[in-house]
Amino acid sequence: MIIATSLEDAHAYGDIIPSIYKLRYQAFIARQNYDVPTYKNMEYDAYDTPATVYLAWRDNENVVRGCTRLSPTDRPYMIKDIWPETVTSVALPHSPDVWEASRFCIDKHLPTEQRRRIHGELLCAFQEFCLHQDIKWMIGVMSHPIWRFVFIKNGWPIEYLGPPKTLDNEPVIIAGKMPVSLAILERLRNVFNIYGNVLDCNTELFFQKVA
Repeated sequence: MIIATSLEDAHAYGDIIPSIYKLRYQAFIARQNYDVPTYKNMEYDAYDTPATVYLAWRDNENVVRGCTRLSPTDRPYMIKDIWPETVTSVALPHSPDVWEASRFCIDKHLPTEQRRRIHGELLCAFQEFCLHQDIKWMIGVMSHPIWRFVFIKNGWPIEYLGPPKTLDNEPVIIAGKMPVSLAILERLRNVFNIYGNVLDCNTELFFQKVA
């Protein structure tokens, strides 16, 4: 089960936000040496705001083992502020029905089968959340191998929006359009053998429009 939460309702889930930031620290600081702020082994940046929505998978002890971040593009967002040159085939989005997806990570210490399950549930949760919120598509930036491994080979087609960009001492990144549709959701469910919704439908955030 995936929880969709924000600063507005995170109090209902104990330390879910710090747990998300701690997992991100392990994934992006300890393993990949991102040059972003940290505090007490938690990773965060300027795009963790009250408008941010987090999707999180927790284990039986309520520790976050998989997560991702979504932000509406009618507010400041990472691609527009930092890598606008990676989007050339369309105008940079600025709309409450187009969101930026970022910071996708899963605890690398888990068994392969469990990581695969969390992977599938997070992808389905993206689609379920966006469909419920009337979000038309998402935008993200990552390397081509990650686009392929995480999304494309599992049935989520990605449209690249501009040229690759080389970062200092980091992989080449490319911006992608992430379409949202019931057909893609059903395809993901079939690939990952997931039956029914993965989002926790009892959350307040699930039932209200957040943009």
